[in-house]
Amino acid sequence: MTSEYVPAVDTGAVAELAALARIVSRQRAELDRLRESAATSAVVERAKGALMTTTGCSPDAAHEALLNRAEAGNRTLLEECWLTLGALTPTAPAAGALATEPPAPAVPRTSPAPPGTAEILGRLGTALLHVGSPQELAGALREHLAPRVDADAVLLYRRLPPGDGLELIGHSGLDAAIAAQWHRVPPLQGFAPLQALKAGEPLWLEDFAEDRQEFQLIDEPPGRWLSRAWLPVSADVALGVLRRPAAAFGLADRELLQSVARLSAGRLGALDTPAEPVASDLSAAVQSVLDALPGAAVLLIPLRTATGEVEDYRIEAATPGAVDILGRTGRELIGSHILESYPSVAGESLWQGYLKALGGGEPYEGEPFVYEEVVAGVTVTATYSVRAARLGDGLLVTWLRHDTEARQEQRLADMQRLGNLGWANWNLITHQVSWSSQVYTILGRDPGRGAVPLDRLPDLVLPEDAHALARAVSELARSGRSFDVPFRIRTGNAVRHLRAVAEAVAAPDGTVVEVHGFVQDLTAQRSAELALVDSERAILMQRGVLEAERALAARLQHALLPLPSNPVRLHGLRVEVAYLPAQAGVHVGGDWFSAVELPDDTALFVVGDVAGHGVDAVATMAQLRFTAKGMVSTGSSLTGALARLNFLLLHSRDAQSTATLVLARYDPAERRLTWAQAGHPPPLLLRGGRAYRLDRPAGMLLGASAAPVYESAEFLLEPGDRLLLYTDGLVERPGEDIDAGLDRLAAAALAAGPASLDALLAAMLAGERRDDVCVLDIRVPVSDEE
Repeated sequence: MTSEYVPAVDTGAVAELAALARIVSRQRAELDRLRESAATSAVVERAKGALMTTTGCSPDAAHEALLNRAEAGNRTLLEECWLTLGALTPTAPAAGALATEPPAPAVPRTSPAPPGTAEILGRLGTALLHVGSPQELAGALREHLAPRVDADAVLLYRRLPPGDGLELIGHSGLDAAIAAQWHRVPPLQGFAPLQALKAGEPLWLEDFAEDRQEFQLIDEPPGRWLSRAWLPVSADVALGVLRRPAAAFGLADRELLQSVARLSAGRLGALDTPAEPVASDLSAAVQSVLDALPGAAVLLIPLRTATGEVEDYRIEAATPGAVDILGRTGRELIGSHILESYPSVAGESLWQGYLKALGGGEPYEGEPFVYEEVVAGVTVTATYSVRAARLGDGLLVTWLRHDTEARQEQRLADMQRLGNLGWANWNLITHQVSWSSQVYTILGRDPGRGAVPLDRLPDLVLPEDAHALARAVSELARSGRSFDVPFRIRTGNAVRHLRAVAEAVAAPDGTVVEVHGFVQDLTAQRSAELALVDSERAILMQRGVLEAERALAARLQHALLPLPSNPVRLHGLRVEVAYLPAQAGVHVGGDWFSAVELPDDTALFVVGDVAGHGVDAVATMAQLRFTAKGMVSTGSSLTGALARLNFLLLHSRDAQSTATLVLARYDPAERRLTWAQAGHPPPLLLRGGRAYRLDRPAGMLLGASAAPVYESAEFLLEPGDRLLLYTDGLVERPGEDIDAGLDRLAAAALAAGPASLDALLAAMLAGERRDDVCVLDIRVPVSDEE
């Protein structure tokens, strides 16, 4: 066990230290207050001076005017001072006037702040006292705007001399890599800050999908900021507020941002912007040397921040062969900045190599690297090797852009291969002929045999096509008339379809001295065209056969199944018939009906549906219709007739045929209806304002089984009854259960009431029909006069 001495706590010493801490805290607070008061006084004095210069008033009168304006605009005195300083825009003297005095500052005509913004502007006006740079200004603006307008990022861009674009002088909420990439922006069309400065008024971008089509947007990762605003702070500075929500700026928010822009103008005007380095005599000397050198080389002068850190490099001299990714060459590069042309190199190994060469004196020589940049919406890629060595206070940088010719040759080869074409050139003066390798491949010619002179080119084609090509070549050589001629050649056992396109290069006197063009293999395309023609021919032939078959089936159907034009009377019953084929262009179907009086003073009603369409279906329909009528007329029962019809279908020529059927015999003496069915939808009985779906007796569809069982049912008809026999085309719809269709039929029949059958069909068959429809509408009159 060990022990350690712990000294006793002196409570008096602790109290003394606490009192001393409170004194230090009060002194710090007082020092901060004095600093803020001094800064405020400096701003007020500068604003008073602006008013005195403008109006010629006394200091007291200027101070009183500032107080009155602040009170009228519901602003603090400090806020009003910032607004006044922000309006110090120099104005050009009038023509002929002597510029003996400095131009007077333009004092803004201020209006009261919108409700809810005064507190924000007051706090911001105080915060601007502690801002020492545009970067700090951006941070202060974001801090005060975020709670009110959801500002996620704030940017300040300054316009550079004409033609040099914009420079990002302050930002908050922006990743360092994105800020470096967008630090210098060329004067691109559609760059929102530049548009706002040119227009001199705010630019509200509130529809991201539409704005991204019209403007170059700072948006990484894509979709991060869905709404944004750009406001001119001064003639050369634009303020950007980027937001995540996809929402419009309300009227109060717009007025707040415009007020903030005016406040920012005053603060920016009071900041001291570090001057860029001035070109030394070294730059001129280096330029005179670089003018005589081949290749690509530039002299870079570092641009440093107030703390001495390198934030960019300016090009002070360049060789005529130097070219950047924007296409500027030689002296066009002088004055531009590295991050303006290559924004994405910030922080990369190349950037670090520049810093090491600048600081340590050891030259930097990097490995070849691929640089990719999007220019005007097009991705431009190049491979470079870079070397940098210190020269005075700057860097002498040389670089080599690799494999330009090789890449172009490879692209040309790829294009020829993918397009299945090759280029050819004939010099008619020197008789030199040049073909690409793809021409030899297309023509099936061994490269060892060499290229063919222009006038012998027709010797390579089939005799049937040689004359047309020879005439085109002759016209080209004589008058310079270009040609585009298809022809065929034979390679082995195959014939290939080719195309030759050529144009002439003429001397000043019009003499053709050179011909260049290409040969293209169109065999695959031509084969596809011929196959398409054959297919179209076959389709037309098949269509003719189908149309003839349909016409024959229609004539057969009309001959075998005549439709009465008006309702008919059968043993006191009123019978109406409807037959509607499917939509035009579809084969005629096998739906059919019978409504006849039998020799024993009864009536027979039949509705059937043969599977399939066309002549076969019509033939099967005729066979079943006449057989059923004949068997029942000669005394067969309904179930017996169904059994024999089933046997008939099973042993017919087309043993795969099936059919559904409903048979009904009506005895007028007893008003008794006896019926049987074979897989057919049940009849619908309408009686006393209600609809009844009759229970079907047993019965399988015809042609499905060798030993089916058929049963019959009977019921008595009453005056006013209505009985519907129909095929499934009346009730079936794609994707709908059959019971739903039967329910629709019952509802439609009740809704139609005693109207004609046409009204019921119109209600049931709205839209396209995919199957034939056959309906027997049987009604029992209430009285004999009906």
